[in-house]
Amino acid sequence: MALEWVVIGYAAGAEAIMLILLTLPQSINPLRKGLISATKALLKPFLSVVPFGLFLIMDINWKYRTRLTCSSDNCSPSDYLRHEKSILKSQRNAILIASALLFYWLLYSVTKLLDRIDELDQRIQKLKNQD
Repeated sequence: MALEWVVIGYAAGAEAIMLILLTLPQSINPLRKGLISATKALLKPFLSVVPFGLFLIMDINWKYRTRLTCSSDNCSPSDYLRHEKSILKSQRNAILIASALLFYWLLYSVTKLLDRIDELDQRIQKLKNQD
């Protein structure tokens, strides 16, 4: 596995872990405010997943277009096996890219939503204190 796939895999894993921690109920997760601020700070560096994922999708597309095709007559069993492995790797990598992009979008949406909820809670407390 090449380094770029390791990087995007770790990024997707980190995004998934942060998403799980952010969506825990508030009673279970007393560190939610700190986690929200840490996630907001990490959203900009994780934005690099988007162009990186698009680059890797173009790489998969190029490899797909330039790959040797095996018809029934001209391929040996080892060539056919290599062809099948290449297809499976491409599919696996496409799923990895899609999950990294999906997790980034979900992380961004959940973080913004929780930030808005905290802002509204502060407004409610302010209005209660005025009365």
